[in-house]
Amino acid sequence: MLVFKAPGCRLSRWAPSRLIIGLSLPLIAGCSDAHLSFLDPQGPIAAAQRQHFWWVIAITLTVVLPVLVLTPLILWRYRYGGRARYRPQWEFSLRADLAIWGIPLLVFAVLATLTWRSTIALDPYRPLVSDQPPLEVQVVGFDWQWLFIYPEQGIATVDELVIPAGRPVSLRLTSASVMQGFFVPALGSQIDVMNHMVTRLHLEADAPGVFPGRNMQYSGKEFYRQRFVTRALSADAFADFTHQVRAQGRSFTPEVFSLLMAKNTHAALARALDGTETAAITGSARQTDDAGSPADDSTPLRFKHFPSGLFEAIAAHRTPDWSQDTSSLSTTRPLSPDSLLPASSPLSIHPALAAAAPTGATP
Repeated sequence: MLVFKAPGCRLSRWAPSRLIIGLSLPLIAGCSDAHLSFLDPQGPIAAAQRQHFWWVIAITLTVVLPVLVLTPLILWRYRYGGRARYRPQWEFSLRADLAIWGIPLLVFAVLATLTWRSTIALDPYRPLVSDQPPLEVQVVGFDWQWLFIYPEQGIATVDELVIPAGRPVSLRLTSASVMQGFFVPALGSQIDVMNHMVTRLHLEADAPGVFPGRNMQYSGKEFYRQRFVTRALSADAFADFTHQVRAQGRSFTPEVFSLLMAKNTHAALARALDGTETAAITGSARQTDDAGSPADDSTPLRFKHFPSGLFEAIAAHRTPDWSQDTSSLSTTRPLSPDSLLPASSPLSIHPALAAAAPTGATP
């Protein structure tokens, strides 16, 4: 028996083990307590995505498995010196043609139908069916932080999405910078977040828990730091959370908005708000976000008394109205189509918003 080996190549005795581990990664991806994937779903959307994923795998295997099984059998049967019947004049088989073309076409039709139905069912703009009204949350992507606004509760948080478990959440998203990707893997459905546009996403958590989220779109050198945490609480705990923020939260001032508009990480923003760093954060300060400062990515940043209509102002490139805040309002004004700039306008940050950021820090 001849064995061919490329010069300088050696097969490790651990190669089979590594292959088995690699093939089993999709199966064990959902076994972590951190809920890092839709394979460990914590909500109905992620659960539906996992079901769709395994259906696609199972249907695809109807083509892949025969290839994997029959290829070595054919090689063995028709090997040199074997006992297979020799047919030099063979040229056509109706049954073989039907199998070769019919099975892939059938698989394609089934996958297309499954994908079409799942796409409609999992439309991110489609509200979730529930006996409870959805919690309205407005999301703004900055460089490199997420601002979550609760218009009905009159509070806001940075890099912390707190939601009640078992209740649908209706998210409206926009960007104060470039395009970003909002994603909570354990809850499902990544959605693009774009400047001068508002996108929608509906999610729900089945039970209390903590789920990581992040920006999935490259948007600058610190985009990998643009993470946030999603905390699903019981209804009572969520009510206590909102009351606590209303009582003890920071005031959302023009200075806070200016810091958000600058290119800052969560840790740098927390240090600036706590007075341990100058308000005009320099580039050197941003490079030492994790160099022993007491303020890090886990520092809660929660706000009250923010301008009414803040989300709408950012989406429409208007100056926030600092004369009226949410302390006297239960909800914000709806976004009027007339308040948006024309579609032909250049896609750039509004001068009024740019003026709130330090020099050279406009998105």
